[in-house]
Amino acid sequence: MALVEATSISKIYRSGDVEVAALWDVSLSIEAGEFLAFVGPSGSGKSTLLNLVGCLDHPSKGSMKVMGTDVTALDRNAAAAFRGEHLGFVFQEFNLVPVLSAYENVEYPLLMVRSWPPEKRHAQVMKLLKAVGMGELAHKRPDQLSGGQKQRIAVARALVSEPQVVLADEPTANLDHDTANKVIALMKHMRDEFGTTFIFSTHDSKIMEAAERVLLLEDGRLIKEQKS
Repeated sequence: MALVEATSISKIYRSGDVEVAALWDVSLSIEAGEFLAFVGPSGSGKSTLLNLVGCLDHPSKGSMKVMGTDVTALDRNAAAAFRGEHLGFVFQEFNLVPVLSAYENVEYPLLMVRSWPPEKRHAQVMKLLKAVGMGELAHKRPDQLSGGQKQRIAVARALVSEPQVVLADEPTANLDHDTANKVIALMKHMRDEFGTTFIFSTHDSKIMEAAERVLLLEDGRLIKEQKS
């Protein structure tokens, strides 16, 4: 069974009497462990598609199943619980809590979605911080870290609750070329180590080159698939 299965999904936004199709009749299948990118120009629907996979929105038509669950049928609370249990997120703007240390930022999802004792939380947080090369900077706050270090913390935070899927929306957009390449290599290494599926929405050619499968969207339609 595919990890993600979308069947004829469309997303239509309405403004008065005007309808705009952000996605139209898109079908796709994603297997466990893939390193995959949604790409396309601005307005192509790639971020909308990522949001639908991430249970942040519902399609107007069609079916979306993630890990066998029909996420289109989930209400707001059930969708939030599903995200916390199964999905991790990496954002363009890092979205770290400025008053928390690196350690506390990574620990935060565990406090929200896992009823683990402190000793187990500590072991898991330090495991992820060390895995992304940030173990010695666990006490630093975000304003004391570089952009690349912040994104490493964000990757650790996305993985700490052991999700099956990590969704990354333009995760390298605010990084310089060398740092972006290092973060991409880190995420691929984390995929190999933990078996996590990574799905990107991106304009970045570096991610497209690293992705093992690229899905090109244009005007809300899936028009091309390319494998490395």
